[in-house]
Parts: sequence; structure tokens; C-alpha cells
Amino acid sequence: MSPSRKHLLAAAQALCQDFARQEDTDTLLSHFSTTHQPTAIEHGDPSLASFLGRPFTGTQGVRKYFELLQELLTYKDMKFSEYVVDTEVNKVSVKGRAEFTWTSTGQSWKETFTYTLDFDQDLKVTDYQVWADSGAAYLASKGQLEEVQRASKE
Repeated sequence: MSPSRKHLLAAAQALCQDFARQEDTDTLLSHFSTTHQPTAIEHGDPSLASFLGRPFTGTQGVRKYFELLQELLTYKDMKFSEYVVDTEVNKVSVKGRAEFTWTSTGQSWKETFTYTLDFDQDLKVTDYQVWADSGAAYLASKGQLEEVQRASKE
């Protein structure tokens, strides 16, 4: 029997809340399947950032993805809304917002992003997909975001 809408929504909200609270990697990984090989992918051109455009597969791969994010980025004021739950395929999509900072340059941007989360029968994530502003991340990593932002306002 497939998980109910209520249970899928609660599982997605628990992961999102832990991410927003900046919980440690082990806590985040506790939301991922141990009966399926989980995958994390943040869509985008892999030449723009090391965490973009390639699947991080298995528990160790997903760990590496979260560790890369923690190494390269900080964030604050993360909020999630507009959860869409599909009980037919055990999938939840959600919109998030936060202010991100590329650690090495200190450049920040506000961003809206989406997650699509696939769940197994135990309400654990099997597939974690992110669509975000890879252009802002790239420019911030090169120390060029503020210059581009100023130029766009002129």
C-alpha cells in the first residue's frame, strides 16, 4: 500500500525543516532510503560548480553532495512552501527560498528554488532533485555577482 498524502507531506516537511535548520549531514542522511540506492542531483551545467549537473549516487554520494554544499555555501532565512504531493508515484515537489552566500568570496544572492523528492514505501527519499539559480552561484564563486547586479541596475 502506498503512503498517504499526509505521511508523504510530513516526510518531505521533516527533511526540508532539517535542511532549513542547517542540521548536520548525518541528520539529513537519516531522511534517505537505506533499502534503495538514493541519488541527489542539482540540475545545471557541471562546469559552473562541483555540485551541479551530476548525480551523487548511494549514501556516500549523497553525503558528498551535502558536504560540498556545506564547504562552498552558507545560507539563511530558508523557508519552504507550496508542497505538491503525488501519492500515485510517492513524490513531493516544494518551493524554497533563501539567501545564499558563496563562502570563499562572501558574495550573496536571494534565490527561489525547487526540490522534487521521490520516496520509498518507508517514507525515505530515494531521489532528491534540485533546480536552482546556478548562474548566480557561478558568478558569486568567481566574485563577479555584485558587479553584474550593479550593472543591471544602471
